[in-house]
Parts: sequence; structure tokens; C-alpha cells
Amino acid sequence: MSLFGKQIVLGISGGIAAYKSADLTRRLRDAGAEVRVVMTRAATEFVTSLTFQALSGNPVHTALLDPQAEAAMGHIELARWADVVLIAPASADFMAKLAHGLADDLLSTLCLATDAPIALAPAMNRLMWSNPATRHNVAQLKERGLALFGPGQGSQACGEQGEGRMLEPLELVDTLSGLFNRGELRELGVMITAGPTHEAIDPVRYITNRSSGKMGFALAEAALEMGAAVKLISGPVALSTPRGARRIEVESAQQMHDVVMDELAKIQIFIACAAVADYRPVISERQKIKKKKDQLILALVRTPDILATVAGLESPPFTLGFAAETRNLEEYARGKLKQKSLDMIAANWVGAPDSGFESEYNALEVYWTDGQRSLPKAPKQELARQLIQLLTERYAATHKGIVPQRQTHRRTQDPG
Repeated sequence: MSLFGKQIVLGISGGIAAYKSADLTRRLRDAGAEVRVVMTRAATEFVTSLTFQALSGNPVHTALLDPQAEAAMGHIELARWADVVLIAPASADFMAKLAHGLADDLLSTLCLATDAPIALAPAMNRLMWSNPATRHNVAQLKERGLALFGPGQGSQACGEQGEGRMLEPLELVDTLSGLFNRGELRELGVMITAGPTHEAIDPVRYITNRSSGKMGFALAEAALEMGAAVKLISGPVALSTPRGARRIEVESAQQMHDVVMDELAKIQIFIACAAVADYRPVISERQKIKKKKDQLILALVRTPDILATVAGLESPPFTLGFAAETRNLEEYARGKLKQKSLDMIAANWVGAPDSGFESEYNALEVYWTDGQRSLPKAPKQELARQLIQLLTERYAATHKGIVPQRQTHRRTQDPG
């Protein structure tokens, strides 16, 4: 969403990873961006400009002095047009050129002539990446404020393994989106628990509940849209990870508790949406229990209360809990709010027609100490956006001066 309407200059330098830039161009357009491609002469030895013209829907630029451009100075026109310049792949040679301020072709000259953010996606052999000269150039570029996306690790075209691979196109789109995330939750860490837990009875049976995880995953997407850095701690569900979220999978309540406590660093907001089992078997049998008797009695013990533990910390994050109730909804929700010292609680009726568990819809009653808000039945993704917006308002009210304000990229002067 944060790339919608953005004007992106995609620079392509010479390297075998240039083939990935074709898919990257398509992914950027899928994200709503307008893309203009600038290629170095070396890049055209690996892929053709015609490919990028077809994928971007715009002419590809290769010449420093362009008769079709404003005053024949294509680098100035593109420098003024760009909201961001992304160079992918960025070869060792091109990074060295930027580090030393050389400007002997269109792409390098454009980089000197723009005040838009510049991001580099390095791609090179592992030894080239680790070479002291490259490390020195990287340090210089970072010091000047250029962003580096990657590189990744893995197999390389030369047949070696190591660091130096260009990140995959979808990774680059996600990372680039982060440059434009200017939502109210920007730079805030949000942890969300989602889905059910499984409490093992034996190797084939477990205690669980009807949670699908859909609400928690929708909340993760909504928080990402608001610019948050999201950690999603998920029980066993068959859902795709929202792009941009860091997902950690767990099975039992104890595992979820342990991961939450281990990952709380740099978390400002904690949303406990998971339907954590309240009890687990005292003993989980190592072998399958055979059907021998008419009755089987299980001894159960309480699982750790994750939300209460987090809210009870000496310096807790802002906490939002959930309550699924079959009766006395407000009474039980407000009781939980007070008992666990929560900042907010979102409650819903269990058993309402086409709502809540195993449904694409839900409705919530949201409470805090001195207020409440009703969020009528809606698709869970829309409801999640409303709840995250309300949470943001409440967080801002209790953390004045902490929530960053919306910002937009502004040019202070014309380059060139």
C-alpha cells in the first residue's frame, strides 16, 4: 500500500542478478508504483531494454544526454521526477563509483543530481562483498544516508555459497515500502498473538479451540499498514504470513508464553488476540492412549496467563486483550480489563450468527477504563483496521509526544 502512486527510478547495473530486475519491475507496478528504468551499458549485456520497456510501460533510459528529455538532460528530469531511486542489482563497480562521486553515465549522474532517497540492493560474489575495498565503500555510502537492502545469503551464479545474493523481488518491494511507511505507528514495535494453541494429550490427540487465527492475522496486516514493525506469534493455523511481518510459530500455551517473553524487547504495543488454552493435561503421554475403558479421566492444570504476565511487568507495553464471551459480555470484559491492568479490551459474543470463530466476520465491543466504542459487524480485515485505528488513538492519548506524526517526502530544492 505504501508504494501506491510512488514514482520509482529503478537503476540496473551490470550483473547476472539483472534478470531478477524484470520481475522486480512487475512487482513494483503491482504495488501501485510508476517505474522508470535506467540501465548502465553493462546491464544491457545481461538483459535487454525492450524487456523493461514492456514491463514498466515507459521508455528505458540509457543515455546521459537524451534528445527527448528536458533540455536534453535526462538525468535532471529523472532526478526531479523520482520519489526514490532503487538500484537493483548494485554491482561492486557501481557502488565504488557512487562512493567516490563519479558520474560518467546516466545512472551515476542521476544519483548525484537527486535529493530523493537512494537505496542499493547489492549483488556480487561473496569474496567481492567481503573485500576490504567493498566494505569501505559500503561504510561510506551508509554514512551518506544511502540505504542498503541486503545482500542475502545462498547459492551464487558462480557456484559458490555465501553472502552477496540480491534479495528476491518481493523482499525488495517490502523493504522499499518501509521507506514510505509514515503511518501513526511508524517506528513502533507491535507484537500480536494469534490462533489457537494445542495442548498435547498424547502424540495424536490434543486440547484446542475453534480459533482460526484470522482476526489476529488481520490485525497484523492493519498494523503493518500503519507503519508498525510487527512480530506475529502464531499458534497452528493455515494462513499466509502478512507481508512485512516477522512470524514465529508455536504450538502450546507454554511455548507461546516463552516466545512472547523472549521477544518483548523493543515492543511498545502488545495485542493478545490468540485463543490460548486455559488448561493443559498434567501428563502428556509419550505413546498413543489405547481405547480400553468406557471413561478416560484427564487431570488438567492451568497454563500460564500470557496477557497478565505482560501487563504485570514493571514497564509493560500498551496492552490490548480479547474476551470471547457467551454471557454478561461487558461485565466479564471490564472485569478482565481491571483484573489484569490492561489498557484496552475487545470483546465479542460467541455464537452470534456468522461472526467470530470460523467466520470471515466479527463484531467487537471495545472498552478502556473511562470509555468504550462499538465496532459493528464487518469483515475481519475491515474490523481490524478500525480496531488498530482506535488503539492508535488511545495509545496517542496516553503516550503524548511518542507517536510519530505522518510525514511525506519533500524536496527542498531542485537538484542539478
